[in-house]
Amino acid sequence: MKTLLTATLLVLGAAAHAGQAITVYKTPTCGCCKKWVSYLEDNGYQVNAKDMKDLRFIKSISGVKQQYASCHTAVIDGYVVEGHVPVADIERMLKEKPDIIGISAPGMPVGSPGMEQGNRRDDYDVISLEKDGSFKRFAQHGPAHD
Repeated sequence: MKTLLTATLLVLGAAAHAGQAITVYKTPTCGCCKKWVSYLEDNGYQVNAKDMKDLRFIKSISGVKQQYASCHTAVIDGYVVEGHVPVADIERMLKEKPDIIGISAPGMPVGSPGMEQGNRRDDYDVISLEKDGSFKRFAQHGPAHD
């Protein structure tokens, strides 16, 4: 039942923001970044993917500290989305409009969107990047949280 509810909310959420533009800064050779871009497109987003050799500058001006970083950085509606963040979390942020820099799935959690590896799914947090440089847990994902 929880899975059906989650799936329904994802579909409704994607429909609410269907066609919304998101810019994704990534390296040209990263396969998981390409998968995350496809995941966003499959969920109705208009993705403007920008290939760059070095993302450190983008992360720096976006307020993403190294310990919260992943392999790609996206910008949507004035917010940063760092790494393999699920659409449900993006939708929640856009709906709630919190006073934050954005959200991040630090590292490259196995089983997150774009990081699928067979049946393996690790537990991971999506964090909010606070304007004072700190972070808070925004969402939890993985088998222990299904």
